[in-house]
Amino acid sequence: MKVLIGIVVVLLILGLMFGSMYIGRRNQMVTLNETVKSDWAQVDVVLQRRADLIPNLVATVKGIAAQEVTVFDDIAKARQGYLNAQTPADKIATSNQLYGAEVKVLALAENYPQLKSNESFLKLQDELAGTENRIAVERKRYDDAIQEYNTFIGLFPNNIIAGMAGFKRNDAYFAAPEAARAVPQVQFAPPVTH
Repeated sequence: MKVLIGIVVVLLILGLMFGSMYIGRRNQMVTLNETVKSDWAQVDVVLQRRADLIPNLVATVKGIAAQEVTVFDDIAKARQGYLNAQTPADKIATSNQLYGAEVKVLALAENYPQLKSNESFLKLQDELAGTENRIAVERKRYDDAIQEYNTFIGLFPNNIIAGMAGFKRNDAYFAAPEAARAVPQVQFAPPVTH
């Protein structure tokens, strides 16, 4: 009888220890997952700011470079894609398309020198540069939160608890858009001979 009581006490202690560990680890997973969601919300805010600034930039450029219809169409499609995207992964993909379209509009300044002296264009260009910096900061914070969450739920024994509690790996990391990977082309004018 004493052996049976001893076994029950040991099992009860082990059950309480596991229950306590399960609750603590699960609560930490919830906290990390909520941090990812909060950091995504910040990314979404700055991406929305970019999406809102671009039509003003396009309107300014259209007045000077109206013949660049394909660039303007690309921007309109990319912006609409971003506005219609629902998941972080979709928003990341469409944001990268919007960034590529933004780069094309800003590159038009090279072909249209009057844009370089247009006060509205210069102001919008500065606002977009500031927004891009904010996006970079928020993207980094978001990616760090995902990494911390994924690492935590991937470690033993957390991975067992994560599986029991329904926590899954989040792979919605931001990657640099293709437009940002392109090497800028620098062209020098031929030397002037007298």
